[in-house]
Amino acid sequence: MKFTIEEICAATSAEVIKNNTDIRDFTFSTDTRTIEKGQIYLPLKGASFDGENFLSQAVDKGAEGCFITKSEYPENAKIVFKVEDTLKTYMQLANYKRRKLNPITVGITGSSGKTTTKEIVYSVLSTKFKTHKTFSNHNNEIGFCQTVMSMPEDTEILIIEMGMRGLGEIELLSKYAEPDYAVITNAGSAHIGRLGSLDNIAKAKSEIVKFLKPEGALISQTNDRIKKFVSEFKGQKIYHDLNDVKILERQPSYTKFVYKEKEYALNVEGDYNVDNSVTAIELGYLLGMNYDEIKNGLLSYKPIEKRWEAQEINGIKIINDSYNANPESMKASVSTFLQLYKNPVVVLGNMGELGDYTDELHKCVGKYLSTLPETKTAKFLTVGEYAKEIGEILEKSAEFVKNFENNDEVSEYIKDNIDAGTTIFLKASRSMKFEEIIGKLEGEVKL
Repeated sequence: MKFTIEEICAATSAEVIKNNTDIRDFTFSTDTRTIEKGQIYLPLKGASFDGENFLSQAVDKGAEGCFITKSEYPENAKIVFKVEDTLKTYMQLANYKRRKLNPITVGITGSSGKTTTKEIVYSVLSTKFKTHKTFSNHNNEIGFCQTVMSMPEDTEILIIEMGMRGLGEIELLSKYAEPDYAVITNAGSAHIGRLGSLDNIAKAKSEIVKFLKPEGALISQTNDRIKKFVSEFKGQKIYHDLNDVKILERQPSYTKFVYKEKEYALNVEGDYNVDNSVTAIELGYLLGMNYDEIKNGLLSYKPIEKRWEAQEINGIKIINDSYNANPESMKASVSTFLQLYKNPVVVLGNMGELGDYTDELHKCVGKYLSTLPETKTAKFLTVGEYAKEIGEILEKSAEFVKNFENNDEVSEYIKDNIDAGTTIFLKASRSMKFEEIIGKLEGEVKL
């Protein structure tokens, strides 16, 4: 979709302070490296950068004009819009496009599982509808704008993943997305270091209903905190958890289950993925899909990179689930792994963004894993000072536990001590860079 000058001003209240252009319709770019001839340059700002420093560069590369918040602009710019805040302007333009194309909009948030849930929902809904989604985990304000601006004009369903760093941010995304349906995957302890309490986390996630259309619906994990904070929403609310599901079969890369007397299957493992699938099932029926469409959509789901990503290196199977980690996801994924694989080796790294609760929550993971019967025959390798606390608790219940300071050390240990036929599971926060372990094993495994 292209915007006329009149549409740009209507959407953003921008002031046109120069207009010598013959072009009538425009698209936008926020990046001088990829800007195309005839576009309008929209300079974003951050803590360490100011896009307005590159106005001349943008115009020299072909931009027809630019947005500004200050008074200076390049003389060779043919059209210039003045606004108070360029990020707000970007969101207003995205909102204008969303309203004009008017797809059914689904907003998805949660402490964990939101990206996976978004992908499963997309897999189901796209079997019937022309569906557009947030790329990867680009779930902040800029990611929202990029998602909407890249949306094809024939889109029927728009899926927006919503992340947050603090209170008020989900509300802002909800304001500009105006969802028809909202999903809260859960409200756990991820980001508790920023928000300070489980109540604040649930409150932040529940902001998604602030601008949820009353004729729409909220689909959420059964959670008393969430229920308290979404009470203002008077539309339909659907709550679910694993107690509503009967698992029929658990195998590596396959799960069969029954939900509301109907049988479904996934080509992935993990009870938590079944829970995420229930969201897609409920949305499918709300949008008029039939059983076969939903069932086939679930079967076509494939995890994205570093989400339970399996590969084999010289006879050792590696399952990489190190895209991110928090206490809930670590407990769920490790317990699934231990249930499904023989000769298991679990490599755990530090979890981030837990603030003052860091020590306590790492210990909680250790205590939970120590209660699992499969832990008795498993080997645990921990990497980092906080993951070490998980291992210290597991020493009394696991077959073997050893801590390492960094990825180099644990990689050397695996090369020298882990035999072919073993399955290794990697789980840590993204900051631990566990892909380094795979890289070292791919290049240097000696068996």
